[in-house]
Amino acid sequence: MKKILFAFIPVLIMLFVTNNGFGQIPGQIITGLKSGDARMVASFFNNNVELVILDKENVCSKEQGEMILSDFFSKNKPSDFKLTHQGGSDSVYGIGKMQTAGTNFRIYFMLKSFENKPLIVQLRIEKD
Repeated sequence: MKKILFAFIPVLIMLFVTNNGFGQIPGQIITGLKSGDARMVASFFNNNVELVILDKENVCSKEQGEMILSDFFSKNKPSDFKLTHQGGSDSVYGIGKMQTAGTNFRIYFMLKSFENKPLIVQLRIEKD
């Protein structure tokens, strides 16, 4: 009986690893939002990304999105970011709260998998 159990452990591990490939938010996105590193966050932008920052809505290229996010971070330096909700399977979403010296913000983002890489297709930042 023990031999059978030990024979199935590698199979169970492989199933767990393969089924959990997409569905998790990459830690670099959280780190980038926490530290105000627009380049790190933008490295996960899709070629075209929908950005809604406060009252400005844009569908822009990855490079333009990085510049817009960098401008936001220069005016609102984060002191902390905490992911409060995440979910989804085909597309994954995250909702979190960002603290800055002046204002707190709520951040929503949605990722889709392109060639097995999770990319941000939408990022929204609004006052909390």
